[in-house]
Amino acid sequence: MSSTSHNRRIPSPRGISTITVSGFKSLVEEKKIEIRPLTVLAGTNSSGKSSILQPILMLKQTLDATYDPGVLLLYGPNVKFTSTEQMFSKLIGKSSVGIFTIEVMLEKEGSIKQVFRKRQKKGLELVEFTYTNGSNNLSLNQDMTTEAIEAILPEYLKELEKSLAKHGRAALNWSVERNRCFLTVGLNASRLPTGIKTSLAFPSVEEFASHIRRIIHVPGLRGNPERTYKTTAIGTEFPGTFETYVASVIHHWQTIKSEKLRELGSSLEALGLTWKVEARQIDDTQVELRVGRLPHGVKSGARDTVNITDVGFGVSQTLPVLVALLLAERGQLVYIEQPEIHLHPRAQGAMAQILADAALRGVKVVVETHSSLLLRGIQTVISKGVLPKELVKLHWFTRKLEDGTTEIASTDLDENGAFGEWPVDFDEVILDSEKQYLDSVELKGFFS
Repeated sequence: MSSTSHNRRIPSPRGISTITVSGFKSLVEEKKIEIRPLTVLAGTNSSGKSSILQPILMLKQTLDATYDPGVLLLYGPNVKFTSTEQMFSKLIGKSSVGIFTIEVMLEKEGSIKQVFRKRQKKGLELVEFTYTNGSNNLSLNQDMTTEAIEAILPEYLKELEKSLAKHGRAALNWSVERNRCFLTVGLNASRLPTGIKTSLAFPSVEEFASHIRRIIHVPGLRGNPERTYKTTAIGTEFPGTFETYVASVIHHWQTIKSEKLRELGSSLEALGLTWKVEARQIDDTQVELRVGRLPHGVKSGARDTVNITDVGFGVSQTLPVLVALLLAERGQLVYIEQPEIHLHPRAQGAMAQILADAALRGVKVVVETHSSLLLRGIQTVISKGVLPKELVKLHWFTRKLEDGTTEIASTDLDENGAFGEWPVDFDEVILDSEKQYLDSVELKGFFS
């Protein structure tokens, strides 16, 4: 793991830079979070931390689906809704708002904004899709006429239209078509020349789709350790949640003798879990994971391994986190829910260095956490000069008592890792708990 001081400013990697949501669950008013190489989402239970990422995860599972699920796949591997009523914001004493929006901005690539509306009976419709890049602002809806579409066409599409008309291609009409969770401009023309597509996406929209599909999602519920795992394909995209791919990724690293396997062992050892992990191909469909029985390597102990089900639960819960961080490429977003699950307090603090290493490589790491020790560890690596403060953003989520809506307080850290006053501080909770205990002991002694 890295321990080098980084004093120079590191350019922000290309990738998802902001996510904006409104009308979704407790996010009634428009709420925006900036995504930096290390982004921390913190706050009390049910404060809206997961809700800010769920819309983009729905986009991901919609794009990942092997069939066209409609404008959004509500119930999938990343997010599970059974009714649109569960998604839309509700105000006290009123019915649901009925419209929610999500806007995704890419570094130096502009933004896309989608507006979804609940149908009168069942289901959803995508009522507006806007692509913005610099001075270009192209907005589509499915009720647009050919004339309205022609008025906003990018120059290259206008040139295409002129070229077709010049060659006597009659009945040239534009329409708005849905492509899963996106809207595109479709060209309806008789006798189209060979090679001309009938559906033409706005420029760079595929770039957005690619970044959304490449999100690596490590959920809070990562399943129980298994004696064997199914063999999976390894690429740059991982449909669904990431824990199903871990065994095959480790086996792949082992096969190609990747340095990442050694780094994985070092990270596991730094957390006090084990010093070694290896994968064994049982047959064409199954892979076994084995880990070192001891937390640190010993002489002649290379074969002292056991099946992952025969060691503490912390190893199987932490492996998806570590493998995802090592596997992710520059600019790729890794969303980790509760990286501290089943970790000893000392290991929670040590996890901060592992997150920092990924951020320094340009991975976009978003962690949702309840661990004050993890947060303190992040402050420490900044204070030591290991991680530039510019690469970190903290977002604190609270819910207003009067109406249950979410508020987000966002802050930067200074060169000492300090972040000023948040609405509720982890340390205040810990100190209050210590005070109650000491007061109780003192009171018991007084009456005894």
